[in-house]
Amino acid sequence: MVVLWCLGLAVPLAAQEHNAHFLHHGAMPPGAIGSRQLQRGGPLPGFFQPVEIKAPSGASISLAVANQFDPPQAVSRRAGFLIGQVYRLRVTNIALPEGSEGMEVFPTIEVIDRTYAPPDQQVRFAIPVELALDDLRQALRGKFVTRVIYLEDPRAALPVRSDPQAQEWFEVGPDRDPLAVADALGRPVAILRMGGRVPDQGPDPGFFFRSPPWIVYPPRAATPQPKAVPPAKPAPAAEEAKP
Repeated sequence: MVVLWCLGLAVPLAAQEHNAHFLHHGAMPPGAIGSRQLQRGGPLPGFFQPVEIKAPSGASISLAVANQFDPPQAVSRRAGFLIGQVYRLRVTNIALPEGSEGMEVFPTIEVIDRTYAPPDQQVRFAIPVELALDDLRQALRGKFVTRVIYLEDPRAALPVRSDPQAQEWFEVGPDRDPLAVADALGRPVAILRMGGRVPDQGPDPGFFFRSPPWIVYPPRAATPQPKAVPPAKPAPAAEEAKP
């Protein structure tokens, strides 16, 4: 399975492009694209797609449970999200310039398609969703950021080795639809949106999109680092025989 990813970054969209989602476009409200995908049938309804969410160093991620956020975790989070639902996150402890400390961002993730890894490998090949520090800062400056994560078409992929620990991405302008661009390059599977809304005071089910259920997966195990082997001590020189 090819798991190379790209993202589209855009401020509010003005133009649309023809794409494989027909009437779908990146400026549609959260949940609209995924719900229409479910109407096509197939092995999508009820499937919990594994997703791995990565935050910048030092930042913490909370997921919504019963219209409130669970305790923040300072490591990447892996969870199973239902296709077609929208999941609200809270990102805290973001590295910000002096005077802006303590500000929070509340992104959403909408899974619009699934991967088809072997059953025992589904969590290993979770959809990666990277919360880039620059994107978080743009959201705090009032920008609306959209990332479309897609599986690259292996027939059109560049024959170069990529870093498996880094998410490949490029930026599209505000006059282009990131969903249409992703459609042309592969198969979109998730949409990350951030910026534009903060929670109201008190319970707000609409803000949490009614907290759809999700499955907990343990964090990815850290890759063991090879231990340094100290250089071998030189063998003592043999003493010369005395006459």
